[in-house]
Amino acid sequence: MLLRRATALPKTLQNLRLFSPAATSALALDHTLEIQLDYLPGFPRPDAKHAETILAVPRSDSGKNISAKERKAGRVPSIIFEQEDGQHGGNKRLVSVQTNQIRKLVTHLGYSFFLSRLFDVEVRSEIGSDEVIEKVRALPRSIHLHSGTDAPLNVTFIRAPPGTLLKVDIPLVFIGDDVSPGLKKGASLNTIKRTVKFLCPVEIIPPYIEVDLSLLDVGQKLVAGDLKVHPALKLIRPKDEPIVKIAGGRVSDQQKDQQKKDQPKKEQSKK
Repeated sequence: MLLRRATALPKTLQNLRLFSPAATSALALDHTLEIQLDYLPGFPRPDAKHAETILAVPRSDSGKNISAKERKAGRVPSIIFEQEDGQHGGNKRLVSVQTNQIRKLVTHLGYSFFLSRLFDVEVRSEIGSDEVIEKVRALPRSIHLHSGTDAPLNVTFIRAPPGTLLKVDIPLVFIGDDVSPGLKKGASLNTIKRTVKFLCPVEIIPPYIEVDLSLLDVGQKLVAGDLKVHPALKLIRPKDEPIVKIAGGRVSDQQKDQQKKDQPKKEQSKK
C-alpha cells in the first residue's frame, strides 16, 4: 500500500489527533509525498505459518466476577481499543477470546514475539456462530499470564488499520555468537535489552530484529542506534542506549597459576 505524508500539517488538520484514524485518513489525501511500504529483502518478516484469525465474542460487562466466570468457561477477558495520541485508548470493545487459542499462539511464538505480531480478530455473535459482528486487524498490546500455570488471564488488543503508526516493543534475536572474537576468548555475553521500542507503520512491523555479534571483541558493545531496521521505523529510545556487551570473564585460579609459571620465562627472555 502507499502511505502518503504531508510535508507540513494543514491548518484544517492541526486539531486532529496525530495517531487517530481521522488524522491518518486526512493526511492520506495529501499527494505531496508517497512512500512505498513493504518488507525489504534481508530483513525479517512475519512467518505465514503463524497467520491465524483470533476468534472472539462480545462481552457486555467487566469486573472481577465477570472475568472469573469467563476464565472458568475457557475464555480470556479481552479489550480491543483504538490508539490516540500514541497511548490513550478509545473506541473500546469488550470481548472474550478462547483460552486454548491464545495459549497455543503464545507457546508457539513466545511471549515477546506474540506482542509484536498483527492478527485478524474476528468478533462473532457467540461461540460457534457464523455471524461476524466485526473483523479487525489488531496488535496484542499486553497479555497477563498466571504466575504458576502460564495460563492467559487477560489480553489487550490495539486496532491497526492501514496507514497508522504504532509503538511496538520489537524482540531482539542475537546471531553470530559462535564466531564472536570476544566470546571465543572466553568472555561472557551481557544481554542488556531483549526488546527495543520503535514507532512502526503497521504494514511493516518486524517480528524481530537480528543483532549481529560476529565482530564483537572483549569490552565492545552494541547500542540501539546500531540496530539495522527498515528506514521507515523510528527508534523511540535514545540511540546510545546499550543493547549488549561482551564482558571479560574473571581469571580462574588455574589461569592465575599458569600466568605465574609464564612470568619467569618472560623475564628470562628479556635478559
